[in-house]
Amino acid sequence: METYKKRLESFGFHAIVVDGHDILELCKAFDEAESVLDKPTCLIAKTFKGKYFPDIENLMNWHGKALGDKTASVVEHVEALMKNPAVKPSFIAPPTMDAPDVNISGVALSDPPAYKLGDKLATRQAYGTALAKIAKNNPNVVALDGDMKNSTFSQEILKVDKNRYIECFICEQNMLGVGIGVACRDRSVAFASTFAAFLTRGFDNLRMGVISQTNLNVVGSHCGVSIGEDGPSQMALEDIAMFRSLPGCTVFYPSDAVSTERATELAANTRGICFIRVSRPATPVIYSNQEQFTIGKAKIVRKSDSDQVLVVAAGITLAETMKAADILAAKGINIRVMDPFTIKPLDITAVQDNAAACGGRIITVEDHYPEGGIGDAVLDAVSSNRNMIVRKLAVNAVPRSGPPAELLEMFGISANNIVKAVNDVIKL
Repeated sequence: METYKKRLESFGFHAIVVDGHDILELCKAFDEAESVLDKPTCLIAKTFKGKYFPDIENLMNWHGKALGDKTASVVEHVEALMKNPAVKPSFIAPPTMDAPDVNISGVALSDPPAYKLGDKLATRQAYGTALAKIAKNNPNVVALDGDMKNSTFSQEILKVDKNRYIECFICEQNMLGVGIGVACRDRSVAFASTFAAFLTRGFDNLRMGVISQTNLNVVGSHCGVSIGEDGPSQMALEDIAMFRSLPGCTVFYPSDAVSTERATELAANTRGICFIRVSRPATPVIYSNQEQFTIGKAKIVRKSDSDQVLVVAAGITLAETMKAADILAAKGINIRVMDPFTIKPLDITAVQDNAAACGGRIITVEDHYPEGGIGDAVLDAVSSNRNMIVRKLAVNAVPRSGPPAELLEMFGISANNIVKAVNDVIKL
């Protein structure tokens, strides 16, 4: 126990070792903790499973088991240890409700998006801009990061209020745990960000956060092979699948700066865990600054009366799809292009209706592994529809380091690969 005590003391805690079965010792420890005002206190309680239970205390194979035929004898023994069973608590003071009231509703951007159509900007940078804007408007917006604030652009909140940034360093599981704590009981609107690949380390905290009904917002940057030379250890290729598996989680995948700002604003006002997937490379601004976005509503960004294939893409692959659409149009082939905006919930009606208008032919393109991403979400949406086919373009192998454009080509999600897939699908 002394080892644990020294470890906690090295982190600045006032540590107290107690016998966890001794009520008087515990009461004294709580009194001591109340008197320590310059640091947090941690009680380290030494306990044994099944304490005071005859033939059970500190023995193996009893954890999580009913006492069975030992029940009566154990209860009789424990009751015999009570010195004065007639004594009842005389007064239990109610909790002191001295925390000030806060309001985390109606979080909004302090200024609307201000971009020019066609200009290129990384969505991770737009996230930083949006974070600063909502922090200006609401004093309860807080940011956390795992020592990546210059890459995720969460550092922008420092320009608003340095006291609302929590640096968690390279410890992503701890960052998510701290974020859940910060957001607890609706005391703040918390945004925790890092490279999306590193969020796998904290998945247990996320799944437990779902159980405790947390409202944490998580932002994952540097997704997919499009990050380029940093290599596969930094490439998030399973993050959409991970967050889609969380009950009640909203998964945003904005494709330009305008939609990223609006996704951040929407996430701040949405219950449950929200995940915003942002990219490293700059992508063109395709929406006007006045464009309105809604959770679960997709955008059709290219459409004609003679579309032969519906292509669903987001982020860098939406930009590649727009290039492919121009190449195909020059050859007399029109495609319909959908930006899903949210992968969960997906706009199922829009997928079904637009796919039907394109002869039931769908191609999904994503900078993600094939399992659990956009392709699987679309497959779920049309699984009960007759006469529809889905061709998934995704990263089908463990990637490597290289220039982003070359990696998009190598792993089958570039404009050229989309053109080829369309030409194949329209033959079916």
